[in-house]
Amino acid sequence: MDITIYPSKVNGTVKAIGSKSDIHRTIICAAMAEGETRVRGIVTSKDVLATAECIRALGVKVEFNGDECIIKPGIFAEKPHLDCGESGSTLRFLLPVTSASCGGGSFTGSGRLPERPLGELVNAMTKGEVRFTADRLPFAIEGRLTAGEYLLPGNVSSQYISGLLMALSITPGESIVKLTSKLESSAYVDMTLNTLRCFCAEIVADGESYIVKGKERLTSPKVIDSDGDWSNSAFFLVSGAIDGSVTVEGLRRDSLQGDKKQADILKEFGASVEWNGNVLTVTANKLQGNTVDLAEIPDALPVLAVMAAFSEGETHFTGGARLRLKESDRLKTVHDMITALGGKAVEFPDGLIVQGGGLTGGTVDGANDHRIVMAAAIAGVHCKEPVTIIGAEAVNKSYPDFFSDLTKLGGKCHVI
Repeated sequence: MDITIYPSKVNGTVKAIGSKSDIHRTIICAAMAEGETRVRGIVTSKDVLATAECIRALGVKVEFNGDECIIKPGIFAEKPHLDCGESGSTLRFLLPVTSASCGGGSFTGSGRLPERPLGELVNAMTKGEVRFTADRLPFAIEGRLTAGEYLLPGNVSSQYISGLLMALSITPGESIVKLTSKLESSAYVDMTLNTLRCFCAEIVADGESYIVKGKERLTSPKVIDSDGDWSNSAFFLVSGAIDGSVTVEGLRRDSLQGDKKQADILKEFGASVEWNGNVLTVTANKLQGNTVDLAEIPDALPVLAVMAAFSEGETHFTGGARLRLKESDRLKTVHDMITALGGKAVEFPDGLIVQGGGLTGGTVDGANDHRIVMAAAIAGVHCKEPVTIIGAEAVNKSYPDFFSDLTKLGGKCHVI
């Protein structure tokens, strides 16, 4: 699907969708628990559906009813086959969980997922007596994860750490996960710890290591609400910062999501940022380029780069080396998006410089990356001329109703 976004005025209120990151973790923990769990605030994006299908393959019943998901654990399957789609979270979380629960299985994926790294997680699990037929998808694993000591770098993928913590929580005995380098995207590990503790997992964390007292099953809290999604809400908030006023309901100011830092970043750029309970309003003001460290908020680059292009002066994005391993090489695809729309950007191995002054319009290749598509759409609202996005269906990965919500706020979208 290709879509054209026309210059328009975006104002109004939108409700935050459920956090994809939070939903992944909650559904997986519910699958490992005794008793039924009802998860409210579900968004049936492609990534969430990939996790749900993989959970079903493990022998767990998963039912969707509107914005609720009901998880009913049963007897874990033997040697299940898991198709993770394009979801890195699904693969990296369920790889160790499948070993711990089923003693083995086979895995496949699509898109860029087979190219995305797994080496450090494979090495750690191999030392835990799990055997792999290959180190990249597709592959099979055999062997049940054992309790013990696991070493992982903290600066490659927080998902490795989260996946192991989930799996070790249902691996009887005491285990320890030690970090061999400084942890990046620490908020995502904090989210995992919070979800596991909601399911009565016993984990002690000191910042450099995690001690896990494993048990046969976790304990269901019965009903749990998903957190409002900061990373996807940021697209509309940035639009308000550039020109207009946008309110997002359902964002928790005390959320553990690292992307909540974007509210502070918008303020640092000069936007007006106002809270009223769990309602956040961002209103346009004169924007000034800044320096943004992406180490803890890598997903923020595409939309913040758009805001930088509509600010005055230069904005320097640093600490983004891991962005080359996302759904697209996001340092390259963000650079290409900005320049395709008439802006100026310089790409570096681990960052980007974006020159302010505004964007004109043009055609953007969505690169099969949901965040590039959504960022280009927000740019299109504020460009002088229309913006056509190739492959706009990529939004289904995390936010299927994105264009519908953009239209409700006044955006003009036309499917070609």
